[in-house]
Amino acid sequence: MGSLGLNYEKGNEEMELEFDPSAPPPFKLSEIRAAIPKHCWVKNPWKSLSYVFRDFTIVAALVAIAIFSDSWKFWPLYWVAQGTMFWAIFVLGHDCGHGSFSDSAFLNSVVGHILHSSILVPYHGWRISHRTHHQNHGNVEADESWVPMPEKLYKELDFATKFFRFKIPFPLLAYPMYLISRSPGKKGSHFNPYSDLFQHHERKYVITSTLCWTVMVAFLYYLYTVIGSFQLFKLYGIPYMIFVMWLDFVTYLHHHGHEQKLPWYRGEEWSYLRGGLTTIDRDYGLFNNIQHDIGTHVIHHLFPQIPHYHLAEATKAAKPILGKYYREPKKSGIIPFHLIGNLVTSMKQDHFVSDNGEIVYYQTDPQLLKLFGKKAE
Repeated sequence: MGSLGLNYEKGNEEMELEFDPSAPPPFKLSEIRAAIPKHCWVKNPWKSLSYVFRDFTIVAALVAIAIFSDSWKFWPLYWVAQGTMFWAIFVLGHDCGHGSFSDSAFLNSVVGHILHSSILVPYHGWRISHRTHHQNHGNVEADESWVPMPEKLYKELDFATKFFRFKIPFPLLAYPMYLISRSPGKKGSHFNPYSDLFQHHERKYVITSTLCWTVMVAFLYYLYTVIGSFQLFKLYGIPYMIFVMWLDFVTYLHHHGHEQKLPWYRGEEWSYLRGGLTTIDRDYGLFNNIQHDIGTHVIHHLFPQIPHYHLAEATKAAKPILGKYYREPKKSGIIPFHLIGNLVTSMKQDHFVSDNGEIVYYQTDPQLLKLFGKKAE
């Protein structure tokens, strides 16, 4: 096991105290839970539904304005705003999947299917794989999304796969492919009930979600026959692509791109708590409220049952317990431009992890780094 969180390094005849993020924390999950106020765990279905009403009202208003004005001065603004609202809708569906939307499994399922199907996400298929991600966060062998590739697997990839995985903007458009075929080294599809993503008793749920997704595709085809491909592309296609970019951007930065390299685990070194403590909170400025505070990610990962509207308060209450294991997010301006630098730097440097060891850190492919315009150190 690692140290108790502190390493001592001698430099210039002085002892410098350095925090080791891979060290087992000196607190338990139960201590964090106890520090969070009891009301933060309460799910108010009416409050949750009010956010759904808010988001769909904005979506409908944006569509109405776009159709009425049909102005190229407004279309770019529409695309960015509507794509962002699609992402907000996804986050509410994500809450349904965690059960943090309400205590009613039926309500969660109905609302989740409406929300996610509307943006072409198979609700149960994604819900189950995302549950796997939360249960195994930070585990190289068992994590599900944006998980590091072991060096051997990385070296077996062809150049095109490496290029498209790490060269921006291509990674920001990866989500639809992930739904269809998952990540390199993993098999299965979120649409296939017989995928190894799912257990036998979950197949009926996956079938339901795939059927709902198909109904949405059929509805889009109907719209195509009514308004034509170009108008459909402007109203739905471009916002969908911006939504995908938001999703990949946010989910990647919740687990990558911190200024200090963070550990990934294997075997006995991994625990639910240690894995969860490697997640990163982010400040998205103007977009924090719009995207339902998904940037408050550490407490969300440790306790996904907490509704999004209590995450900020829960995080504040937990910080004294977390200490240096909580990395305070850099304060954002109105637009979180500062996070683009984190993304670019991580994509240039974080390529694979060693095949050996139970505590590992991302390593850099010198050839890929050179291709991306930065000399390897």
